[in-house]
Amino acid sequence: MYADKKDPRVLFCDNRRESLDLCDGRHYTVDPDVCCDFVALPFRDDEFDVVVFDPPHLQNVGVKSWLALKYGKLLPGWEETISEGFAECFRVLRPSGLLIFKWSEQQVPLSKILKLTPVVPLIKTNKSKHDKTHFVIFYKEQS
Repeated sequence: MYADKKDPRVLFCDNRRESLDLCDGRHYTVDPDVCCDFVALPFRDDEFDVVVFDPPHLQNVGVKSWLALKYGKLLPGWEETISEGFAECFRVLRPSGLLIFKWSEQQVPLSKILKLTPVVPLIKTNKSKHDKTHFVIFYKEQS
């Protein structure tokens, strides 16, 4: 998603560090700057001006499929996990900061996901009938 993963303004987090050979022969590497879980971010409150939240979005996918290997999988209890992820993102976001949330509606509608946070979006992309990926921007109000 980043224009330049080596950009010093970007801090990339993921819960895994691995190199994979996908079933189609492509090689895929996950090499985060910080290895952590999005429900327990190792950062101070109000630390970032912008946070990008791109959690797994697929429920019905084989554990060994390239989609699961590349993007992760929603596990049982995922609604609570996504809700906790939103809360963590807002915790580390400074007042007047922006949370950019990415979601693909391949299997779970965005409307269901937006109910998992009490924060109302500032901007949502309109979906076309072919593109199921949404970008939603939230604004953290001043305390």
